[in-house]
Amino acid sequence: MKKNLVIVESPSKAKTIAKYLGAGYTVEASGGHIRDLPEHGLGVDIENNFHPRYEISPKKKETVSRLKKAVSYADGVFLATDPDREGEAISWHLAAALELTGSVKRIVFNEISKKAVTTALNNSRDIDIGLVNAQQARRVLDRLVGYKLSPIISKKIRNNLSAGRVQSAALRMIVDREKGIRAFVPKEYWNLFAVLKKADGEKIKAAFEDINGKKHDIPDKMSLDRILAAVVGGGYRVDSVKKGQSKSHPAPPFTTSTMQQDANRKLGMSSPMSMQLAQQLYEGVELNGTPTALVTYIRTDSVRVSPDSQAEAAEYIKEKYGEDYVPKKPNVYQSKKGAQDAHEAIRPIAIQVTPESLSGKVNKNQLRLYKLIYDRFLASQMTDAIYNTVSIRIAVKGNDGSEYGYRLKGKTVAFAGYTAIYSDAQEEGEENKLLPNLNEGEPLEFIENLFEQKFTKPLPRYTDATLVKAMEENGIGRPSTYATVISVLLKREYCDKAEKALAPTELGERVVSYLVDHFEDIIDIEFTANMESKLDDIEESGKEWQKVIAEFYPAFKEKLDAAQYSGDSYKTPPVETDTVCEKCGAKMIVKESRFGKFLGCPNYPACKNTKSMEPPAAQCPKCGADVIKRKSKTGKVFYGCSGYPKCDFISWDLPAPFLCPKCACAMRVYTPKEGNTKYICTNGKCRYQESAPK
Repeated sequence: MKKNLVIVESPSKAKTIAKYLGAGYTVEASGGHIRDLPEHGLGVDIENNFHPRYEISPKKKETVSRLKKAVSYADGVFLATDPDREGEAISWHLAAALELTGSVKRIVFNEISKKAVTTALNNSRDIDIGLVNAQQARRVLDRLVGYKLSPIISKKIRNNLSAGRVQSAALRMIVDREKGIRAFVPKEYWNLFAVLKKADGEKIKAAFEDINGKKHDIPDKMSLDRILAAVVGGGYRVDSVKKGQSKSHPAPPFTTSTMQQDANRKLGMSSPMSMQLAQQLYEGVELNGTPTALVTYIRTDSVRVSPDSQAEAAEYIKEKYGEDYVPKKPNVYQSKKGAQDAHEAIRPIAIQVTPESLSGKVNKNQLRLYKLIYDRFLASQMTDAIYNTVSIRIAVKGNDGSEYGYRLKGKTVAFAGYTAIYSDAQEEGEENKLLPNLNEGEPLEFIENLFEQKFTKPLPRYTDATLVKAMEENGIGRPSTYATVISVLLKREYCDKAEKALAPTELGERVVSYLVDHFEDIIDIEFTANMESKLDDIEESGKEWQKVIAEFYPAFKEKLDAAQYSGDSYKTPPVETDTVCEKCGAKMIVKESRFGKFLGCPNYPACKNTKSMEPPAAQCPKCGADVIKRKSKTGKVFYGCSGYPKCDFISWDLPAPFLCPKCACAMRVYTPKEGNTKYICTNGKCRYQESAPK
């Protein structure tokens, strides 16, 4: 008997869905895109209305054969790729590559649960060509920009570089921030505090704030001394006491952007790492041997949640925290302008699956991220936090006739509300600041002045969190691209991580300098944001996607031609070193490649001698030459013999200086957190090891 076939992207998602569908269905995975623009070549016919030439990826030919076979045995085919533009495009490519005839059954769901999948199967639709065209426009535009720009910057700066519409705009933001930090001129200011005592002996510390009720800054030591001289011998008294209440509303549930920001800020996770973990939670993890999806779709810029999930949360909150923690009307949040709102915010699928219930069942980082998502969603459905606030002004009459004001502020929790489970770091430290009981007119005894010199600081470097926030605020990229952009910038060595912040490298700054000089509008933030809006309009208005490309390309082509034939170069001038080439006797110079800097002979190509600038990492166990730390094409670190190609020794681990005496395989260096360094055989069957000399 034939079965219905459901096609998704990933094997883990396939396993999770299969458990809900039963014997009448077969679930297969495509492994993502099976058809795309060619890996080599432009793949876009510019003269023929920018017609894209799609082809089945070489690595996916076996997948296509497998899926075609599954289709031949199927009674019906449902395409269940992700519920976004890229997912719609994957389904469109699947339909073409698998030669699906008739009306293609496309199903979408925001969460991988039995109810959601069953509902989707009962409400299949045709492929949404508006979504597909919006994705086609984005893919073709990014291919044109990247394919045309990358060879030029490789020629003008260094081999094997890349540029991109979103990537280069984000890099410019990082470089501009760094330039601002360098150009920043610190401005001096002083803080002044008066330590005072109540009649009962209790001491208080008040911060200087105003002169005659007008806020006054202290710019330098001279200004500080004038104030100190004016208040000498003055009588301090409580001028006003203002008490009140303030409320704090919970933040909405996570979008892709805010999840990455909080995961970085609170959990120390990079954007790529948090997205990888979120994908695992969405597709399903093994719980007691059963694939189980834990959160809703994780690529979204919407803060909307379903009424069912709100009702479920309200019931849980009432049961666990009490009725006072449930708002009279469910909290509703407004998505930012321009949000797609195609699906919900990120939330747990089942509120009964608490983080505590998953302890020991999922890995540590999956649990940490799930708890963050869970707590944020639950808090978003709770009542406001209420604070008792007090603001006290203390005045002293100066000997110059002016009145000098000092301020005390405090805030204590009257009702925890949503902060019972989730609060923002910015609020922490302001709460529970108890102040002494003071009354208007009450005199205070002066004890001492405390003061400190300060200097203003520039805006800090971007972190993963703040860059994602800035990209979202400026309309650069989309939820699915933030983490990828950061990964590419690090992989290309356009920026480095410096104490968790993104610092541009010298190469990154040269790339931006060149692009600003020759293609400023392409990496202009406003231009990039406007282009994103035009791409969005294709989906909504049905505008022919090729027209958007045609409006952009002619001016871009002019700039390409001008840059291609200009004689300027942004290459680093050769730096001569004291290292002598042992082959021809010339002094070697510093050169660059995509693997970093190295020493090369200035007589190239007559002399092709090169040397690594890395200090030797170890001694080659095969020939005794130096082993150098290198990087692969993908950016992964490995160790290779400096005698290559005569000696072909390589290792992913730092090698020991000799081969295993038992099996002659390479030995690796292993240093545990506690204990002495060991040499361990890399042959898993051998297991020989010995202590390394100190």
